[in-house]
Amino acid sequence: MLMSESSTARVPFTTYQKQLFVFLSVATFFEGYDFFALTQILPEVAREFQLTKAEGGALIAVINVGTVLACLLVRRADRWGRKRVLTYTIAGYTCLTFLTGLTTSVWTFAAFQLVARTFLIAEWAVSMVFAAEEFPPERRGMVIGVIQAFASLGAIVCAGVVPFLLHTPYGWRSVYFVGILPLVILAFARRGLRESSRFAADVGDRGEARPLLAILKSKHRKRVLQLALIWALTYVSTQNAVTFWKLFAMEERGFSESDVGLAISIAAVASMPLVFGAGKLLDVVGRRPGALIIYTLAIAGVLGCYSLHGFWPLTISLVLGIFGASAVLPVLNAFNTELFPTAVRADAFAWANNLLGRIGYVVSPVFVAAAADTIGWGPAVRLTTIGPVLAVILILALLPETRARELGSESPADGDARGA
Repeated sequence: MLMSESSTARVPFTTYQKQLFVFLSVATFFEGYDFFALTQILPEVAREFQLTKAEGGALIAVINVGTVLACLLVRRADRWGRKRVLTYTIAGYTCLTFLTGLTTSVWTFAAFQLVARTFLIAEWAVSMVFAAEEFPPERRGMVIGVIQAFASLGAIVCAGVVPFLLHTPYGWRSVYFVGILPLVILAFARRGLRESSRFAADVGDRGEARPLLAILKSKHRKRVLQLALIWALTYVSTQNAVTFWKLFAMEERGFSESDVGLAISIAAVASMPLVFGAGKLLDVVGRRPGALIIYTLAIAGVLGCYSLHGFWPLTISLVLGIFGASAVLPVLNAFNTELFPTAVRADAFAWANNLLGRIGYVVSPVFVAAAADTIGWGPAVRLTTIGPVLAVILILALLPETRARELGSESPADGDARGA
C-alpha cells in the first residue's frame, strides 16, 4: 500500500542512517572504480602478458562472468542477513583486489578478477537491498540514486588517477594497490554496521537454505521474469554505449586520442549532477514517470553520440549517454527492491539482475562487436536502443507504481500497473 499524502512528511535521517548512507556510498564507489580500472589498464595488461585483441576480449568476457556468479552470494542475504553478506563481500573484494596486484600470469589475473568481480557485484546488490530497507520510504529513491551515483563517481576518479598510477614503479598493479586502501578502512568501519531493521523484524534467522529454483516455483516467478527481461533489455544498450564510444569516435569520426579523452572527461563531469539527481526525481514524480523520463534521455543520448558529427554535438550527446547508463540503474534497483517481500528480496534481486538480467550485459558486447565489423560502430550501437525502448514499454505496461511504498513482509509481487 502506498503511503498517504499526510504520511509522507520529510523524516530526518538518524545519526546511524547518515553513517550507513556514507558507508554504502563509499562501498559502491568501487563498483565504478573497478569496472573502469579494467578498461583503462587492459592495453598494459595485454602488452605484459602478450595477448592478442581476441584474447583481450576473451579476458574481459571471463571476468564478466563474475557478475553472474554474484547471484550465489546475493541469495545468501535472505538467509544469513544483509550485514553478514555485506561484510563478507567487502572483505573478499579487498583480498582479491590485493592479489590481483601480485599476479604473475594472465591466468591468475583472470581468476582473481573474476572472483573479485563476484564479490563486488554482490556487494553492490546487497547495498541496494540494505538501502531500501533502512531508509524512509519517501526518500528511498534519493538514497538508492545517490549510492548508485557514487559508482559513477568512482569511474571518474579512476579515469583521473590511472594515467598517473601507470607511470609509477608498479605500473598497472598500483591501480589495485591504491584501490585497497579505502577498502581496508571500510573493513574496520563495518564494525558499527547493524543488521537491516526490516530483515531483523520480518525475517530473523531463516534456518535452512532455500533451493536455488525455489523462487521460480513460487508466486513471485512472474515478477522475477518480468524484471529479468527489463534488466537484460536495458543492459543491451547501456553496457555498450560507453564501452565502444572511444572506438567509434576515433575510427568513424576521426577523433584523436586527446580529443576522445577531453570529450569523455567533459561529459563525465557534466553528467554527474544529473546522475546524482536521478534518485530524487524518482521520489518526486514516481518510479514510472521517472523511468519514462530517464529512459527517453538515455535513448536520445545513445542515438546522438553514435550519429552526430563534430566535437561538441557528440560530447553533449555523450553527457546524456553517460547519464542514461548510470540513471537507469536506480530506476530498476528501486523496482527490484520494492516489489518483493523481505524474505525473498535478495533472492529476487539475484535472479532478476545477476543470473538472468546480466545475460544481456555479458553477451551483447560480442554481438555488437561482430555487427560493427560489417556495418560500423555507429549503426551497430544505435540498433541496441531497441532494448531500452522495449524495456520502458514493459515498465509502463507491467510494473506498478512503488513510490513511497512501505516495505512489508508481504509486498505484492504480482499484479499489473493498475495496481499502484
